[in-house]
Amino acid sequence: MLAMKASRSSSVDYRTRAEFRYQIRRFLNFSAREARLVGLEPQQHEAMLAIRGLPENVRPTIGELAERLQIQHHSAVELADRLEKHGLFRRFRGEQDHREVLLRLTTAGERVLRGLSHSHSRHLRDEGAALLRTLRNVIDRTSSPGSRWNSVVGATRKRARLKRRKRGTSR
Repeated sequence: MLAMKASRSSSVDYRTRAEFRYQIRRFLNFSAREARLVGLEPQQHEAMLAIRGLPENVRPTIGELAERLQIQHHSAVELADRLEKHGLFRRFRGEQDHREVLLRLTTAGERVLRGLSHSHSRHLRDEGAALLRTLRNVIDRTSSPGSRWNSVVGATRKRARLKRRKRGTSR
């Protein structure tokens, strides 16, 4: 009986993870199609977004681009070269350290990225609920009763319930 229950549980876990990965692949495939429609390779779009979306305290270097895209440094150099050749990126020297080479989107790069971001926002508005639902399922399925994550989620949910009670609302 215990083995059968564990097997059923494992099957649900696998289905949950498979659905999550399916939803991610659907989004990434959409993103790749959109990039190609404007003449970019998907990784070029990702590079533009990575550089434009860096936190304020992070320098837009080749090394940081490589880290954000999880690629080798030399691959990030080649990617930046291609984007610069297309007039979408520009390299410039750091103001304090002139040895440092930084990356910036050009005006044309900003325009292309803005268009892609609009189409991605529309897609997420229309299709994002499924991705979010599967992410919640994965998190719920992978947080064991004694895990730190489960206690954090439980405390957060408890605070939310208390706030709703104070306001006189419920789910």
